[in-house]
Amino acid sequence: MTKQYDAVIIGAGHNGLVCAFYLAQAGLKVRMVERRGVVGGAAVTEEFLPNFRNSVASYTVSLLQPKVIADMRLHDHGYRVVERPISNFLPQPDGGYLKLGGGLERTQAEFRKFSHHDAAALPAYYDALEGVAQVLRDLALKSPPNIGDGLRTLLAGATQGWGLSRLSLEAKRNVLDLFTKSARSFLDSWFESDAVKAAFGFDAVVGNYASPETPGSAYVLLHHVFGEVNGKKGAWGHAIGGMGTITQIMAKVCRDAGVEISLESAVDQVLVDGSSVAGVRLESGEEIAAKRVIANVGPKLLYGKMLDASYQPEDFRRRMRGFKAGGGTFRMNVALSELPRFTCLPEPGEHHQSGIILAPTLDYMDRAFLDAKRDGWSKAPIVEMLIPSTVDDSLAPSGQHVASLFCQQFAPELPDGRNWDDEEGAAADTIIDTVEAQAPGFRASILGRQILSPKGLFDTFGLVGGDIMHGHMSLDQLWSARPVLGNGAYRGPVKGLYMCGAGTHPGGGVTGAPGHNCAREIIADKGSFKRFG
Repeated sequence: MTKQYDAVIIGAGHNGLVCAFYLAQAGLKVRMVERRGVVGGAAVTEEFLPNFRNSVASYTVSLLQPKVIADMRLHDHGYRVVERPISNFLPQPDGGYLKLGGGLERTQAEFRKFSHHDAAALPAYYDALEGVAQVLRDLALKSPPNIGDGLRTLLAGATQGWGLSRLSLEAKRNVLDLFTKSARSFLDSWFESDAVKAAFGFDAVVGNYASPETPGSAYVLLHHVFGEVNGKKGAWGHAIGGMGTITQIMAKVCRDAGVEISLESAVDQVLVDGSSVAGVRLESGEEIAAKRVIANVGPKLLYGKMLDASYQPEDFRRRMRGFKAGGGTFRMNVALSELPRFTCLPEPGEHHQSGIILAPTLDYMDRAFLDAKRDGWSKAPIVEMLIPSTVDDSLAPSGQHVASLFCQQFAPELPDGRNWDDEEGAAADTIIDTVEAQAPGFRASILGRQILSPKGLFDTFGLVGGDIMHGHMSLDQLWSARPVLGNGAYRGPVKGLYMCGAGTHPGGGVTGAPGHNCAREIIADKGSFKRFG
């Protein structure tokens, strides 16, 4: 090892790129090493059929931090997000449908088709969620207290707890409900219509291998509502050019700041010298010397494969073995000759620009999870379809389209020794059957497809168990306990080892927050007096 870096970052996903940017801004010499031949991690755009391009894994925008967008000046380099006209569209078993979003009055009008009670309850429900979501927004760019840091822990805990302490008693009750209850239990206390509860409950199972009956699933629902698009809180949108446009812009900004990015450079091992990291060894045999190693991979991958167990304290190692990861997600991209024609709403319209949710009730979602636990996947899976080519004509030829199918309740590991490599085609056919039942002719319109089972998501992106969150978003794996108490402030168990991915606070989604926060901690440890951000 000859060339010395201040920091080497494992993985050029969006959080790694954000971290690299801030470190370079602070004057550190940074090198990133990425296993794939393209930057972006799971936020990439690729051509999967000639002339058809789409976001391969991550597929929609809301949670990316406004501060990160501003600091990296993404808009100056072509970052553009188009807001969905409505949030979601849910076909119903009786031939009807529900549209969610487009403003309070529009949503209330939709709810009145199912329940006047639920339409009247909606403003208070939104206020309750927004009150708690604002606390999360305030915490997202703060490092959680690291248990064991003495006075620093007490000060950080007191400072971050201040926001919670100022909430009204009613709001504190909402916090307790959302962090501990199941999505069903929480939604049952607000609404009576199955369709309305499904419209909100879907967020509780996104990337979450769990039932809406599972205690703690209400928090996952909340996690998906604390973002914004173009200043509008809670909104979701399409990134023009796909998610890969975001990370390509980030990579350009990083390179302009002096960051070196090495592609096709898979890490084999984190190197340790005495009690501190010394760099990384690539699978090619190349060794890169660095004072700091920053992992943008998940905790399971970092501590299970890249850092030798002898450098991990026994209690830490035992707890990391118990760290829960496995999202139950199955991703497909399909090229279409035409837009799907839904039986309940066949003509083109705003519903084609929304999230199309094929999961009409919480009971449906619960059965999908139970079936997946027993059989590997449900014969009636949860499907979310987005058709970004309806707002971005760069993704498909004129008159044709691409669709993302983001599907839930597919077992990370199949039962009875079966392998996803052998069964992903059958699972993909089940997903297409599920859409076909609501939109006859959908199967015939498919020109080609790209399939990523939970195993495919691991093989391609290093997502253990297909977990887009890098680990379950359960109460025992949040805030200071993400990934484990005592290492919840982006620092690993070896001096100079840091974590900047979704396996740290505040968790999954394309947020940039873990990368931002990790960089701040590194700069603080360095004793830099340069302005952060």
